[in-house]
Amino acid sequence: MGNGTDNGTGKLDGRVVIVTGAARGQGEQEARLFAAEGARVVVADVLDDQGEALAKELGEDTARFVHLDVSSEADWQAAVATTKDAFGKVDGLVNNAGILRFNELVNTPLEEFQQVIQVNQVGCFLGIRTVAPEIGAAGGGTIVNTASYTALTGMAYVGAYAATKHAILGLTRVAAMELAARNIRVNAVCPGAVDTPMTNPAQLDPAADPEEAGAAVAELYKKLVPLGRIGKPTEVAALALFLTGDDSAYITGQPFVIDGGWLAGVSII
Repeated sequence: MGNGTDNGTGKLDGRVVIVTGAARGQGEQEARLFAAEGARVVVADVLDDQGEALAKELGEDTARFVHLDVSSEADWQAAVATTKDAFGKVDGLVNNAGILRFNELVNTPLEEFQQVIQVNQVGCFLGIRTVAPEIGAAGGGTIVNTASYTALTGMAYVGAYAATKHAILGLTRVAAMELAARNIRVNAVCPGAVDTPMTNPAQLDPAADPEEAGAAVAELYKKLVPLGRIGKPTEVAALALFLTGDDSAYITGQPFVIDGGWLAGVSII
């Protein structure tokens, strides 16, 4: 009885999941995969045109788009209201929305640091605070927070980003403890380099040669990552599906690194 495409196995039949940052990149692939597995999905993003187009493609029985600035309490409340109005409940959340800014810490303006915190860290907090009571009222469910490889280690020039991703792991662990009694599991995906516009901004630059930019990125990660390549958004979506479905029923409060082995150590070759 799954909605979406024909190749799903119905792992999320009956579920209603909000995915933030779902208009493109990882969030888009999560929305597509969840729909294919039988979920009804709320595509939440600030990119209205792309989000609307995705929801329309997935179909009215399967998806809705909501404009959601994750740093806005009012937007979160409206997103939940839209979800319940369309599908009757909400029992899943993927806090995927995030922004990345490159800068040395000593050269980072306070405004830029706070902007990254507002979207990544405050956005995740507001998502948990707003949606968890609804998931509890629905009888339980799941929250998947998108952290990062840099939630577990440092990386030069992404200080604000790494700080927020470390914070998301703290939120994940505390939420898992506090919400377990309401039958809500909370976990975090920690992607390394993934081939999305955020990791490779040249994808959004009309003047850039996509093949040239792609080749440069591929060459970089061939050296950095033991598996020798950048990750695919579909691979992160598959992990989010695992953490949202019943296959992970006894897992909560954990970070799941998906990075091609990048965090494992330093290559000498």
